[in-house]
Amino acid sequence: MAANASTIGRILLTGAAGRIGTAFREYNGARYQLRLADRDSHLFADPSGHEVVELEAADLGSCQAACKGVDVVIHLAADPSPTADFYDSLLENNIKATYNIFRAAKDQGCRRVIFASSIRVVEGYPQSTPILPDVPLRPVDMYGVSKCFGEAVAYYFAISEALSSIVIRIGAFEADWVRRNRDSAMLSRFVSRRDLSYLLAQCVEAADIPFAIVHGLSDNRFKRLDISSTTELIGYEPLDDGFQFLGANT
Repeated sequence: MAANASTIGRILLTGAAGRIGTAFREYNGARYQLRLADRDSHLFADPSGHEVVELEAADLGSCQAACKGVDVVIHLAADPSPTADFYDSLLENNIKATYNIFRAAKDQGCRRVIFASSIRVVEGYPQSTPILPDVPLRPVDMYGVSKCFGEAVAYYFAISEALSSIVIRIGAFEADWVRRNRDSAMLSRFVSRRDLSYLLAQCVEAADIPFAIVHGLSDNRFKRLDISSTTELIGYEPLDDGFQFLGANT
């Protein structure tokens, strides 16, 4: 049985000023009590009554303070660039920060962490292969490798420290750069703002999940990631199809 939104405590949203965080607030801001966290609190021109905190996720103390009094953490903060340098960015923003968030969430008594992973962790498979959640990881860049690390951290905290952890492998999130690259490969990876915001809410409210990997894709005509187990596990029923949504005839 899923949790009722009214019984869910405060949600910490890291990287809340980013594209996914902004979409989540637009679609679910009236549903939940949010703590919006990013490096610069001035990025939130209109927090709509939600709490705003500054967070340096590479610092454990900052993460401990941000997680205090929180029920669920949605960890979106990261360097999302496939060309990001390991020492200049990924080590701090995607490796240390991810561990710190899980460590702090457990220490502060949070119920669950939802970790934003990426389709990049499995992009090494042939393009014609629909990818299931339980296949071996095959990243093709160091950004993907950093998300593999995050998935492993989520599993460790779930199994060894009893912190409910849900990994979302996010596809090509609706944005201008996706609209400019409307080929079939891109559209098979598409996830709309509406669908991903809905998926995040389903992950917040799903009950009795120690650990899971779910796929963040819309109901595209062709799907790079298989979403059948995601639908079965948490009732995710996306509404959009990238091929129709973006007006493609591919």
